[in-house]
Amino acid sequence: MHARAAVLVEPGRYEVREFKIPEPEPGAVLVKNELSGICGTDKHTYQGFTSQYGGASLASSTPFPIIQGHENVGTVTALNGPTYDFDGDRLEEGDRVIVSPNLTCKRCYACMHGYPVAMCSNLRDYGNTISASEPPHLFGGWAEYMYAFPGSFIIRVPDDLPSNVAVLTEVFAVTASLDRAKRNSELPSDASLFDDTVVIYGVGPLGLCHVIKARMLGAGTIIAVDLSDRRLEYASRIGADHTINASRVDVDQKLEFVRDLTHGRGADVVVECAGVPDVIPTCIDLLRPGGVLLEAGNFSDLGTVSISPHKHLCSKGISLFGVPGQEPAAYAPSMRQMARYRKSYPVDELVSERFSLTRTKEAVEWAVDPGSLKVVIDPWAAE
Repeated sequence: MHARAAVLVEPGRYEVREFKIPEPEPGAVLVKNELSGICGTDKHTYQGFTSQYGGASLASSTPFPIIQGHENVGTVTALNGPTYDFDGDRLEEGDRVIVSPNLTCKRCYACMHGYPVAMCSNLRDYGNTISASEPPHLFGGWAEYMYAFPGSFIIRVPDDLPSNVAVLTEVFAVTASLDRAKRNSELPSDASLFDDTVVIYGVGPLGLCHVIKARMLGAGTIIAVDLSDRRLEYASRIGADHTINASRVDVDQKLEFVRDLTHGRGADVVVECAGVPDVIPTCIDLLRPGGVLLEAGNFSDLGTVSISPHKHLCSKGISLFGVPGQEPAAYAPSMRQMARYRKSYPVDELVSERFSLTRTKEAVEWAVDPGSLKVVIDPWAAE
């Protein structure tokens, strides 16, 4: 038997290819993919921005050809011997699961000392850094089946969380940065987000998940900034108090708006999710003195930007946190909280469009468009 997959042969070019469905080696898992999200990183790779992890010990460049898709939900369809999920429970065929994209070596300095998974010296990522030319080939979610190596972080999906929401889990897990960043601030009042003014700069899927998380954590005023009226309208429906369409106001007007809301101080927290290096100085300017900037959007190398160490760092005394990705330990809590949140907010509507494997190029190009929300690949959709 064979499985179809959308293969990115080179930037800008997809081919639907077939690969033999493999038998799992001991400890490996074969997953039948149900849905797979299109991430900002996927869009950048498609556009030719292929350099990632540039500040880590193992910088990488996309090894074409590749099967993309690292935001996946599917069903265990084959096992070889006892295999366990992230909580230590034995996996069974038929379990609905998410496979964390990060495959760590578990032996390097970073792994042995409890560093975030993105700092593993031998890190490999499903849907991102494992070539489809490497047997057994099926290492991404834009395929009918996916092969998970022994040692993969596999998390069960709660029964009360539908797959069209569960597919957001990897993105939502990145918001764990909000839990940690304020605890590391130098100001004693910054132990949590409670009643803080939070700016989410860029409300594509990653930014929208940060809106949800900030609201969950008790933020006082949430301000969403984006170029898309559709995204801003949805941000309002899931927790944002104010919205700014960045295409209609200049930098000074953004600063004036935020300062008017905060008695001239500026925001307590700004989360950069636009993935545009040029907005970093603006994000810092929006902060109050001693505020916190979370940089979550520039995972791919899209270039550099100049800031003033005097004006933006020393004199302002901000805390700046780079967010290298998600953590496997954040997956199960994220799913449980999304299951609760969807009872009061329209989270189910965030996945707005589904595309088949043969329409992958069209799907990615639509995901690039600021008019989209969350676009996913459905490997089993009718052509």
